[in-house]
Amino acid sequence: MTQVLFWGSVLLIAHAYFGYPLTLMLLGRFRARRIEKRDILPSLTLIIAACNEEQRIREKLENTVALDYPRDRLQVIVASDGSTDATNAIVEEFSGRGIELLPLLERKGKENAQRAAVGRARGEVIVFSDVATRIEPNGLRKIVSSFGDRTVGCVSSVDRVIGRDGRPCGEGFYVRYEMWLRELESGVYSLVGLSGSFFAARAEVCRDFSPDMQSDFRTVLNSMRLGLRAVSDPDSIGYYQDVSDNRKEFDRKVRTVLRGQTVFFRHLEFLNPLRYGLFSYQYLCHKLMRWLVPLFLLSALAANVMLALDSAWYFAILCAHLAFYGIALWGWSRKAQPDHVLMKIPLYFLTVNAAILVAWWRYFRGNRMVMWAPTQR
Repeated sequence: MTQVLFWGSVLLIAHAYFGYPLTLMLLGRFRARRIEKRDILPSLTLIIAACNEEQRIREKLENTVALDYPRDRLQVIVASDGSTDATNAIVEEFSGRGIELLPLLERKGKENAQRAAVGRARGEVIVFSDVATRIEPNGLRKIVSSFGDRTVGCVSSVDRVIGRDGRPCGEGFYVRYEMWLRELESGVYSLVGLSGSFFAARAEVCRDFSPDMQSDFRTVLNSMRLGLRAVSDPDSIGYYQDVSDNRKEFDRKVRTVLRGQTVFFRHLEFLNPLRYGLFSYQYLCHKLMRWLVPLFLLSALAANVMLALDSAWYFAILCAHLAFYGIALWGWSRKAQPDHVLMKIPLYFLTVNAAILVAWWRYFRGNRMVMWAPTQR
């Protein structure tokens, strides 16, 4: 039974990270879904949610006014979520350059700010972007081109991490994995989640916009309800820096997972394959199976310790097991992130799964986080 527990846990971990994309690759050979892009210019509303961003908002707005999109078809709204610093004053400096300030007196969270801005949006397509994200000059033209396909309800950009040292980092490798997985999901049917830093949706998809649930996840579910799908556009790129502080990165991941769990468990109807078909399998694997990985890791480690008492083979596996965690813990103990990629990947893997464990703990204690604090990168 101990061997069954060990290898069962290993297989479930392997399925969460490798088996699921493998099934998508196989499905893609039989039911590929192309995106019929067209060069279109729908009326567009760009929404930027900001909270006490006086250090970064000017750079974001300079990037925004430089975007190549017809001004008479573009509305830009900065929803200031109860900012108490100079954010609002800086945004008002850009009022003559097509930037609208929507000041919210009370801070109620990112999604609430986005919802308020959606209420003022005039565009046929609504684009959401974070302050920390830089968009290429033709980024808006690229992301709206996928709406030339009538089956598309929302579109995700591709995340691109800019390391401070200019070299690949643990997060960069993990992000590239996520982008590859989104490409596979998009190729067979639909994404399960969007890049929260830069995504777009048809206006009708945003009508049922929740003020307290993760917008990049719930927008996909809104699309599915309307019989539309979510896709990833490899040509639309959002650039942002990696997080310099491991502990801030950990806190960000806990918030992200907890917010995702809140959406998932309020929408269990999407696990019904009779109604949502392949998307139900994607919903299960990409979200719930991934969130269960830290539990599988704990059961695999416990079983490995018991098996190592009587087997040289399992003792060798245990040594490798502990070495991986040891490298990650060593990286965590350092004030600065380790430089070598072989150190960064174990650290990032441990950070992700430890954050998921903390999120589970908070979720079962009744915590439903809706307040949003921007990560300083």
